[in-house]
Amino acid sequence: LYAIPHLMAGARHVVPASGGVDPAELFALGRELAPLSTFASPTIVKRLVDHAEAAALGPAEAARSFKTIVYGGAPMYLADIERALRVMGPRFVQIYGQGETPMVATVLSRRQIADEPHARHRERLASVGVAQTPVQVCVADAQGRPLPAGEIGEVLVRGDTVMAGYWRNPEATAAAVRDGWLWTGDVGALDADGFLTLKDRSKDLLISGGSNIYPREVEEVLLTAPGVAEVAVVGAPDAEWGEVVVAFVVPRPGPPPTEAALDAHCLQHIARFKRPKRYLFVDALPKNNYGKVLKTELRARLRPPA
Repeated sequence: LYAIPHLMAGARHVVPASGGVDPAELFALGRELAPLSTFASPTIVKRLVDHAEAAALGPAEAARSFKTIVYGGAPMYLADIERALRVMGPRFVQIYGQGETPMVATVLSRRQIADEPHARHRERLASVGVAQTPVQVCVADAQGRPLPAGEIGEVLVRGDTVMAGYWRNPEATAAAVRDGWLWTGDVGALDADGFLTLKDRSKDLLISGGSNIYPREVEEVLLTAPGVAEVAVVGAPDAEWGEVVVAFVVPRPGPPPTEAALDAHCLQHIARFKRPKRYLFVDALPKNNYGKVLKTELRARLRPPA
């Protein structure tokens, strides 16, 4: 799908000699051939930004190597895209979709991402943009009724890009596609201008003491704490609360943050009941080949032995 428009424009396609993602190699290829256009998961964006920062390459140098970096496929946290813009400049575009409606649900354009003077720039930067031309997007309650702007519900997508169904699985198809609308399993909210902000996957929602907690909200806050490189928040079974919030934290090089410091940081930015009850420091988060954090694996680590 990405190849087609580039072929139509007569663009060349480049396969790095390493066969992998080597930031130094990609920066060099762009300087040698022409600025590159590429898709990158948030994990790859972070690698590119880390390299640029370590090599003291600013936005002007980044522009010699990259024309456009389209990102998606996993959550891009506000702190990460703000850092990417600061280090590499306005060459980013975000898309949101899934295999059931490939890459076509919403888009946050380069212009919108770079529009810093806008009064709601940071709010929009934390969103995944507005519906793309071929589809309709709405946020609905459990009965499929559209919700007003600002209310949280499941994200639904309708249009020609939505799949016909799952291969030889009519039950799963009937659950996912109803009256032409794809139920994405993502939870989010639309604002009055049609910008969609994702809260989390519905399966990742935590319910602690009867209150809904969206892990992404906690992760966004912890990523702004000093000494935190990466974080993933999951729920752990608890006899009293049903679930409690647990944060797996990857520290930055240098002295690691303390639990007390992280707790104090959370209390400054989110409600007390949403803060993690436990912090587990790890060297790395488990991810699939696409860069998505495997929260099922993290939950498995928290289950008591059989």
